[in-house]
Amino acid sequence: MASPPRLPIVLGISGASAQPLALRALQLLLEAGETVDLVVSRGAILVWMAELGIKVPADPEAQHQFWREQTGTQAGTLRCHRWSDQAAAIASGSHRTAGMVILPCSMGAVGRMASGVATDLLERAADVHLKEGRPLVICPRELPWNLVHLRNLTALAEAGARIAPPVPAWYHRPTSLDEMVDFLVIRVFDCLGLELGQLRRWSGPIQP
Repeated sequence: MASPPRLPIVLGISGASAQPLALRALQLLLEAGETVDLVVSRGAILVWMAELGIKVPADPEAQHQFWREQTGTQAGTLRCHRWSDQAAAIASGSHRTAGMVILPCSMGAVGRMASGVATDLLERAADVHLKEGRPLVICPRELPWNLVHLRNLTALAEAGARIAPPVPAWYHRPTSLDEMVDFLVIRVFDCLGLELGQLRRWSGPIQP
C-alpha cells in the first residue's frame, strides 16, 4: 500500500532582516522534495529591495520563477501566494498542512498575531495554525527584546506557537557564514521534526 503524500509546509517570510535565512530554508525544503506554500509579506519584499537590492515580484507566477532561480532547484513543489490574498487555500483551516514556519518574523507581525489581528495572508495563515492546533514556529528577528515584545511572544507561546529565534552556536565549529546559516535553518526545522541537512550535533565536550 502506497504511503500517503506528505502534507505541505507553509513558509512565511515577513519584513525583518535575515532574509538569507528564508532563502536557504526554501532551498533546503525544495531540495528535500517537500511541498511548500510560500507567502512573502509586503514588508519582506521591501526588505529585499532595501538590504539586497533585489526586487521580489508580487505576482505569484512571476514569484514562482523568481524563487526557482534564486534557489537554483526545480525539486519539490512550490506554490506562491500573493501577500494580500486572504482567499488563498492556506487562509482556511480545511487546508491541511504539516505546519508553518515564519522565518524571519518581524516584531510588528508578532504583535498583530498575538492580538489576533490578520492584516495579510501571512498573519491569517498563522492564526489558522493556532486555531487548528497545528505546529507554528515563529523565528523573531530583533535585538534587544523589550517588555512588549516579550509579552507578545509569551501570548503566542501560550496559544501554542513555538518561539525559535535564530540564535547561532559554535559547538559545531563553523568555518563560514554559510555553515552558520545552515545550522540556524536546520535547527529551526528541527521543531517540525524535519531533517533538512547534515548537522554536527552536540555529542559531548571535545576531548583534549
